[in-house]
Amino acid sequence: MSADTRFWHPFALMSQVRRNEFVITRGAGAHVWDADGKRYFDACASLWCVLVGHGRGEIADAAAAQMRELASYSAFGAFTSAPATSLAERIAGYAEGVVDDPRIFFGSGGGDAVDTAVKLARRYFNAIGQPDRMHVISRTQGYHGTHGLGTSLGGIAVNRDGMGPMDPETSQVPWDNLEALEAQFTSVGPDRVAAVIAEPVIGAGGVHRVPPGYLQGLQELCRRHGALFIADCVISAFGRLGTWMGVERLGLQPDMITFAKGITSGYVPLGGVVISGKIAEPFWEGDGLWFRHGQTYSGHTTACAAAHANLDIFEREGLLERSIELEEQIIGAFAGLEGAPLVGELRTGIGSLAAVAFDREALAAHPDIPMRVFAQTRDRGVLTRMLGDAVAISPPLVATQEDIEAGTAAIGEALSAVAGDLGVA
Repeated sequence: MSADTRFWHPFALMSQVRRNEFVITRGAGAHVWDADGKRYFDACASLWCVLVGHGRGEIADAAAAQMRELASYSAFGAFTSAPATSLAERIAGYAEGVVDDPRIFFGSGGGDAVDTAVKLARRYFNAIGQPDRMHVISRTQGYHGTHGLGTSLGGIAVNRDGMGPMDPETSQVPWDNLEALEAQFTSVGPDRVAAVIAEPVIGAGGVHRVPPGYLQGLQELCRRHGALFIADCVISAFGRLGTWMGVERLGLQPDMITFAKGITSGYVPLGGVVISGKIAEPFWEGDGLWFRHGQTYSGHTTACAAAHANLDIFEREGLLERSIELEEQIIGAFAGLEGAPLVGELRTGIGSLAAVAFDREALAAHPDIPMRVFAQTRDRGVLTRMLGDAVAISPPLVATQEDIEAGTAAIGEALSAVAGDLGVA
């Protein structure tokens, strides 16, 4: 048993973690090594995010060079830096045709991005003379970070337990039911809804692929009722679905897109929101209006320089195209798990991510199955992501077909081992 730690881990049962930390010491490509020198296939790309793979010296060099010149400076008011301004232009170029006349607001990560988008939606309607539009609708199983607004909007119930009162101007509907969303508009009052926020592919809530036409219908409902559509693409954007913004894959044109993770492949914290010109107009034109919101590290100089280096790798190595290839390889490999012990559903089919959802009866009898399967796959040199009813993978886009096949085989062995331990067929 290791020594007691002073580090309070996020999303951790510290009574168990405090003397059992799992220390990762280095990474290269799609693999990482622990403190004992054991090698692992990082099948979850840390936390959905290390898309270009570990150990990319180009990103480290870009960050170091920027730090030597100007590490950071506030972007409040009129201040900026060349990396922040040029990165905003670059992202706007990727978003052209998806978001009309895009503007970019930077923060430190996905939670910041969600807070920015929701506050801006409310501030926008106040600015155009519709101050009653304060309500924001989200979906069950959705995950929108753990800031105040993100917690209120989150659809994973255990993440809200014991946190006190939520924002009263938020509500949730079933993640796959358009009729329920329409009914919620009616219940709240269509002229009181500021926005609907939705992930193109639900990530932390279980890797759920929405029914065909659902998101298009959600977007149409928003337009019909005059509400904004916020696409939470913190996981989906920058490659995970094989496109820059994620939503292009589904033919969507939201009013705002939140992003983080893939923008730097997790090398440094950075996130933001792509915002339509329509929403920007009251703030950018004429005398304008204040949007009194931002973070100390909004437009962080070094983070923006690292993002450029990361995006250069994407373009040079064709990683968007590689994501589509990887998706097909994951589908093929996971097909071999059909009928394996404990498997209730295989969730694949859009993007380079997937999940093995467990049989409901087995999970009800043994709620620790995800933890058990995670532990067994880790013992076999594969790191997966535990979810409420499943384990998921979302590998670096540089992972090979051999990596995917070996990782899937390890998951299959883990399922058999856990089923044997539990005496479940």
